[in-house]
Amino acid sequence: MTQVRPMRADARRNYERLLKVAAEAFAEHGENASLDDIAKRAGVGSGTLYRHFPTRQALLEAAYVDRIEALGSRADELAAQLPPGEALMEWLYELCVGTIQVRGLKALLGSAVTDGNTAALTACGTTVRGAAGRLIEAAREEGFLRADLEPIELLRLAHGVATASELADGKGAQIRRYLGLLMEGLRG
Repeated sequence: MTQVRPMRADARRNYERLLKVAAEAFAEHGENASLDDIAKRAGVGSGTLYRHFPTRQALLEAAYVDRIEALGSRADELAAQLPPGEALMEWLYELCVGTIQVRGLKALLGSAVTDGNTAALTACGTTVRGAAGRLIEAAREEGFLRADLEPIELLRLAHGVATASELADGKGAQIRRYLGLLMEGLRG
């Protein structure tokens, strides 16, 4: 059994500073923000950044882990408050809004809806797919959704809705309309 050593205080500070700066940089420049610039703005060398986050994907996921976990929790809150079809629609709306409002999150969520045999399904993918699966299953049981719809398919379609709405006006004002049109075609 290998024991994980706790991070030294300076390493912990560097890690936290990198996450804060990365979230700001991704918000400003999207998922393609310069990693070297992130390291420089955090006051560390590129080697320190890559020691903590070996890939851009790892940094994106770490920077947005709280938002992703909140999306998972939100699915459960909505399921407890609303009928299954309404809970699913509201969660999809919030998911789409998040992908537009938080630059960088779109790429992260996009990677969660790929076929996912890259290395291992990311924590983001696991959380989002799990939340979608729970909501979809309840909506199917209610007769709100067709029986052959897979969670990954709906997540991909929702990603497309967010993209289409963003293209329409840059702000996502059409999300509810587009989701409504989509769901009409997916009714059980």
